[in-house]
Amino acid sequence: MAIIVKSEKEINALARAGQMVARLLRELCGMAQPDMTTLELDKAAEGWIRKAGAEPAFKGYRGYEHTICASINEEVVHGIPSSQKRLVEGDLLSLDVGVRLDDFCGDSAVTIVVGGVPSSSIPLMEAAQEGLRCGIDQARTGNRVGDISHAVESYVSQQGFSVVRDFVGHGIGREMHEEPQVPNFGEPGKGPRLCAGMVLAIEPMVNDGGYEVEVLKDGWTVVTKDRSLSVHFEHMVAITDNGPVVLTEWEPVGL
Repeated sequence: MAIIVKSEKEINALARAGQMVARLLRELCGMAQPDMTTLELDKAAEGWIRKAGAEPAFKGYRGYEHTICASINEEVVHGIPSSQKRLVEGDLLSLDVGVRLDDFCGDSAVTIVVGGVPSSSIPLMEAAQEGLRCGIDQARTGNRVGDISHAVESYVSQQGFSVVRDFVGHGIGREMHEEPQVPNFGEPGKGPRLCAGMVLAIEPMVNDGGYEVEVLKDGWTVVTKDRSLSVHFEHMVAITDNGPVVLTEWEPVGL
């Protein structure tokens, strides 16, 4: 499948969807308190999205039945919301949200510490966030996808953590997942060349232990193989002639 280069009008539409996701993530981060279930967060997210005039982009995607992914501690991504998953103070909670607004998708993720308590996992979270920033800085016309990938991995590994290799970022537009794939590891100067009009979802998944992961029997939830803690941050980024533009700015809560 070819990489779809977006027009200015299409990027503006993606920005509106991206800002909707950012607002929702801020809302969910504020709601996520000890003793709340992840299913309660999911229902709140769906209601918020529909009231705002959009559709949950994840719901029904490849058979997924929920609005958000809520991954806790050693869960990397795709954690299924459940009435049995009750948040505990100090949990690492990764929230991944997608919307469809006026036929364009928005997608972003953030990890918080439930209850906002001091956490020994702060260095892990900071490494993932800074790795994401390093990747975004390489999302420039004339660079290649591998420059983004290498920047993320280089920073994260220097901090003593590992990036997940089995799941990667992606292009985004009218479809949630478009070309190109955007790994969080790789060699600089490799992969498709970046040009103005491309929109990428860059999303480091960073583990406190090894990079290996496995999928649980539910067919969705991805966990670290060594059961070490994991965090996930994601931004939509438009590549322009004036440099990268983040379409999903949010301020993490509890870091």
